[in-house]
Amino acid sequence: MNMRKWVKLPSAWMEEGGLSRFKWRAETGASETAALMVLMAIAHRADLADGLARTTYDELTTATGISRTKVSDGLDVLEKRDLVIREPDGRSTYQLTNYGEGHVWAALPAKPLYDRNGAMPMFDDFYLRKAAELDALKIYLAFAARRDTSQNVARITYDQIADYAGIHLGKIKRALGLLNINGLVTVESYERMDGLPGASHGYRLAHLFPRLHAGTTGRATRGQGGDSRNYE
Repeated sequence: MNMRKWVKLPSAWMEEGGLSRFKWRAETGASETAALMVLMAIAHRADLADGLARTTYDELTTATGISRTKVSDGLDVLEKRDLVIREPDGRSTYQLTNYGEGHVWAALPAKPLYDRNGAMPMFDDFYLRKAAELDALKIYLAFAARRDTSQNVARITYDQIADYAGIHLGKIKRALGLLNINGLVTVESYERMDGLPGASHGYRLAHLFPRLHAGTTGRATRGQGGDSRNYE
């Protein structure tokens, strides 16, 4: 599979509260979760220069492990929220919106997330039946968007996660557990910046710039919720 180790995902929509628009409801929650799964799969296949992905439904279903119907439902959600344009260059093409010079983006791991069959094992435990699955994806993308690029870590509190991703505080721990079980995120502890007792936490995306970590960069200097933005 010809794929880069990491890719760019436009992230201005997340900075503008876009993750909060993905909500779990009994009738539509599965489509909301499918949308973020499909968004990642499209981003993994997008050309680094222009954000255009050429991929088939078969490839998307294999990558995400969900049905063609759910892939279609997810694409409907992405299209309605102006995150992806369908068929901008003919059949089986998808354009990430707000891609290119002057736009903000987040780095996402790509090739290391796949097995030899073109599937992402990270989604083996995603059945589109639980709100925790959607919450986990929202938190994962939040970490990508809020990553401190100099330290390769997202230092963000539970309160900030709740506000940024639109997740109830009481549901964050369960969603983080799902990410941790699937080896997607590692958690690090830091002394609190405010001098109070206890520790603050930082979150690293597995497989993203693995040589850039606490042992090679030292302690993070930007504090919790530091600026993570990348510009084209």
